[in-house]
Amino acid sequence: MPEITKISTQKNNAERYNIFLDGKYSFSADEQVLIQFGLMKGKVLDDWEIDEIIFGDEIRKAYNKALHFLGFRMRSELEVKEKLMAAGFGEAVALEAISKLKEQKFLDDDSFSKALLETRKRTARKGPGAIKQELARKGISKELQEEALEAFPEEEQLELAEELARKVAARSSGRTPQQMRQKIQDSLMRKGYSYDVISTAIERVQSELEPEEDEWDELTEKTGEKAWRTYSRKHSGNELRRRVQQAMYQKGIPPERISRFIEAKEEKLEDE
Repeated sequence: MPEITKISTQKNNAERYNIFLDGKYSFSADEQVLIQFGLMKGKVLDDWEIDEIIFGDEIRKAYNKALHFLGFRMRSELEVKEKLMAAGFGEAVALEAISKLKEQKFLDDDSFSKALLETRKRTARKGPGAIKQELARKGISKELQEEALEAFPEEEQLELAEELARKVAARSSGRTPQQMRQKIQDSLMRKGYSYDVISTAIERVQSELEPEEDEWDELTEKTGEKAWRTYSRKHSGNELRRRVQQAMYQKGIPPERISRFIEAKEEKLEDE
């Protein structure tokens, strides 16, 4: 059986060592692996022990790679596993490294889920639906997903949804209340809020969506003129009136304003 005849420190990494068996280089190992297997000059190894040492060193390398990866931010077990396998480690090695990380509390899907929830609420104002989808993509179990989302009560969801609704409304000037409500609804749905939460949030900001009288006049004129230009190219008379009415109504213009616009438009054309 081969004997360790020399152990030397690697030039570029003081924590790794080159192992020589019977005078020839055989393999390298991490300092922790040397300690774990009691490697020293004069130790005799059989083939099975060498395989175990090499496997143990692969686990250590994967462990160190994962620690570096986790140094940037918290990660889920699945993210770490995918990262290690992408780096060329086998599944068995990756799982052993993950097991050690979990034992030492460097990797914890429960803590990760709760931290991700708080981060997404705070920085992106995301709703529970979007957060749950992200947790699922990161391999978090349904049980841990539900436990994390318990810390996101409906009233807090409403507060964030209302805040977002106001921001969307502020950016949506020049639209009818109906258009703004639709824009708010679309935005909040993409953020992952439920229909009930969205409806309540819109109700809370409803008064802020109503234009002033002069804004209504401008919206009516703008919407009506666009519809008239579009349909007057192919239609006239009652058909033109019907299509313009329908187009304006779909945009949220009140019926009485639609009627006044069309009457004024037709009177103006008759005078020309």
